[in-house]
Amino acid sequence: MATAEQIKSLIRSHFTDDMERFYSIALQVAAHEARQGHKALAHDIRDIIDTERKKKGPRIISFPKNLKGLVLTEDPAIPLTAMVAPDNIRERLKRVVHEYRQQDKLKSHGLKHRRKILLIGPPGTGKTMTAMVLARELHLQLHTIQVDRLVTKFMGETGAKLRQIFDLIQEEHGVYLFDEFDAIGSDRSNENDVGEMRRVLNSFLLFIEQDTSDSLIIAATNNPKLLDHALFRRFDDVLYYDNPESEQRKSLIANVLGTFVAPRFVWEQALKESDGLSHAEIDHACRDAIKNAILADQNKISATQLLITIKERQGTHKGISG
Repeated sequence: MATAEQIKSLIRSHFTDDMERFYSIALQVAAHEARQGHKALAHDIRDIIDTERKKKGPRIISFPKNLKGLVLTEDPAIPLTAMVAPDNIRERLKRVVHEYRQQDKLKSHGLKHRRKILLIGPPGTGKTMTAMVLARELHLQLHTIQVDRLVTKFMGETGAKLRQIFDLIQEEHGVYLFDEFDAIGSDRSNENDVGEMRRVLNSFLLFIEQDTSDSLIIAATNNPKLLDHALFRRFDDVLYYDNPESEQRKSLIANVLGTFVAPRFVWEQALKESDGLSHAEIDHACRDAIKNAILADQNKISATQLLITIKERQGTHKGISG
């Protein structure tokens, strides 16, 4: 049967009308029953949850007028098993998910689950996908804050919008992603920085420190050197991303091409030429190769055919870096 903590959490989530939390705990109960060998019961619980969620459909969130266009909301469908990442990243994400699901147990001992995460790495290496995966695993909606639209030239307006966002984080349980975070998290000692942006950063530091919600707050940046050092202390975890190694590139290509992989696919050649490309660039190259094959009435792709689109991405990559 469900543990005492799970029963209490189910009751609390019911009376606070937090259905997503209720579903999450109910799924934990199903997993617990499955481990006990009660597979039929676990199956029934999952069926009930799936049926009720389909009846209710997606929730529509009413954002404050000033935040319309600043926060994009979605229900991601990418599970952790579909994410190609180093083992250490996958294990740390599993820990975030596990602590979230067991947060009541941690709270009973005066501890908090990790939920403020900083993601650092080049473009296209999986930072945004990480936020999507965590939202999917935790059965939460993903709210992406458009930081470039958040920052305005009017004194005090950016800080006011930032306060509204943190009010939303407190009120609306979910995963919140601050993408291109260095736009507001830049070093306060930067001589080129303006006083308004320093005030915005100070406000963010204060808001994130005072935040007591159960929402996950994720900040992603391509430029860690621009970040103020005080920010790092405000996050429970800092994850570093990089372009995929050989084995990860092989998994990514195999996953995207799927049944299009030719029987005698020359992996050595494809892996050598894709070295230095990001996850996103490899994904695009594979999808371009699939489109070429479909338009040519082919159902298999050789390494030679993939190399054509990989080299196109290499050219784009060199053009941008140059």
